[in-house]
Amino acid sequence: MHQVKAKKSLGQHFLTDLNIAGKIAGSLTYNQSGSVIEVGPGTGVLTRFLLQHDVPFFAVEIDRESIEFLKKEFPEKSFIIEGDFLRTTLEKFPKPIHLIGNFPYYISSQIFFRVLENKNDISEVVCMIQKEVAERIAAPPGNKTYGILSVLLQSFYNIEYLFTVHEHCFSPAPKVKSGVIRLTRNNRKDLPCNEKLFFAVVKQSFNQRRKTLRNSLKGMLEGIDTSSDFYTKRPEQLSVNDFVALAQTIEHFENKGTTAPNIEAGQEKTSLPAAGK
Repeated sequence: MHQVKAKKSLGQHFLTDLNIAGKIAGSLTYNQSGSVIEVGPGTGVLTRFLLQHDVPFFAVEIDRESIEFLKKEFPEKSFIIEGDFLRTTLEKFPKPIHLIGNFPYYISSQIFFRVLENKNDISEVVCMIQKEVAERIAAPPGNKTYGILSVLLQSFYNIEYLFTVHEHCFSPAPKVKSGVIRLTRNNRKDLPCNEKLFFAVVKQSFNQRRKTLRNSLKGMLEGIDTSSDFYTKRPEQLSVNDFVALAQTIEHFENKGTTAPNIEAGQEKTSLPAAGK
């Protein structure tokens, strides 16, 4: 049987454990009114399980050798799309989209930012990524691994860390363990603040995560009363609601040109919609 050579340039580590593949595929919700998109099917280990469900299914693969292998393995199927998922237009796929895959470690963050760009079309993501990144995304406020992706993704998705996958389940074996997480779209259609400003506040805060908000956001907070203890916090101490309130305060000041309402420590002055399923 033809074998696909794993390419370091594409960050390929092919899953070989069928039990794990079945477990990952079984973690996804299948909706006949939407579609399932697999990112980087590789040798089709996960694909075999996904094809067992009667739903519109597509697999986006950039590696020509993998594409030829998949066509031989699944000759009766026309689900393979050749291209880079990061550049693939999602408008043509039935909505809602359920995204799944063993994401290459080196582009996993880019994939998640693409998910955020299409959050109203992508209702679910089940993926295997580097364990440390998976834990970071699922981490709650106050955790030392809580960071930019934690806040941004948790703003729009409920996140569950499902299970850990060991190195020996891959060929070639990576040097780190992997983690499987599930992201399920919550009920927030929009944030009650300027979304670009919210993203900017989160990113700048964590870019200097050892500093207090008063110092890390010094430029953004110029002219705003920061005497409250709230501004002595560090970014990992803030919930999504806290960051929204912070963005609202900055936005209010920028729009009105006057002193914005102060945020008291532990007080969330925001009408953030519920994050339930």
